[in-house]
Amino acid sequence: MRRRDILRSAPAVAVAGAFGTAGSAAAAARPAPGAGATGGAGGPRRGPLRVQVLLFDGVEEQDFIGPYEVFSGAKRFGGAVETRYVTLDGPRTVTAVYGTRIAVGHGWSPGAADILVVPGGGGDGKGGPGVLREIRRGALPHALAAARRPGLTLAGVCTGALLLSAAGLTRGRPCTTHHKVKDTLRAQGALLRDARVVDDGDLVTSGGITSGIDLALWMVQRELGADLAVEMEEILEHERRGSVWRREQGARLVS
Repeated sequence: MRRRDILRSAPAVAVAGAFGTAGSAAAAARPAPGAGATGGAGGPRRGPLRVQVLLFDGVEEQDFIGPYEVFSGAKRFGGAVETRYVTLDGPRTVTAVYGTRIAVGHGWSPGAADILVVPGGGGDGKGGPGVLREIRRGALPHALAAARRPGLTLAGVCTGALLLSAAGLTRGRPCTTHHKVKDTLRAQGALLRDARVVDDGDLVTSGGITSGIDLALWMVQRELGADLAVEMEEILEHERRGSVWRREQGARLVS
């Protein structure tokens, strides 16, 4: 993949400064915050793209860190984006599946989001923290079901799709998830698609773990433009894998 000239030629000691310069130039070249925003799930959007990344005990680190890095980086390099971690039960410290502790400063507020990222994690089947425990408890699936509204895109990463399924949000809808639980999601009524990212408008899902980066890059492209998405690929030294399945307007779905 072709790199920006400044990234290709700058010596290592100047990389930090080069990033800052590139970000300033990109910001100056782009429209003002909110200008030209598509608001993919609900028409034109005013103001910045508001992204909330849901955390819960047992969440998979890469599922939430990858998308958070992409969206936060998009803001640094000129995109009109606001990204925050949220939990269902208010500000607190969340312990992820491998022991990483994250201080979350914001509570549940999907009414103030354009994209709600739902990661997965903790799927060992032994009753520990993670997606399966949250499904058994019921509070989080109930809250996700109640959050659905025009203008909000629910974005499931990895086994986060099982939380969306428990909320009744994937039945009859094209989606994907981690390969080990595809049969489970299919049995619950989802229409599985063989793609790394599946975009069905207000429901976007991705495969396992690292595919959350590709989901976030796709959302940046969809909501903020291809130029910024390509720039973030280069900044992250990440080349997107697989395909994005997107429903064609007026297409009839076949299971």
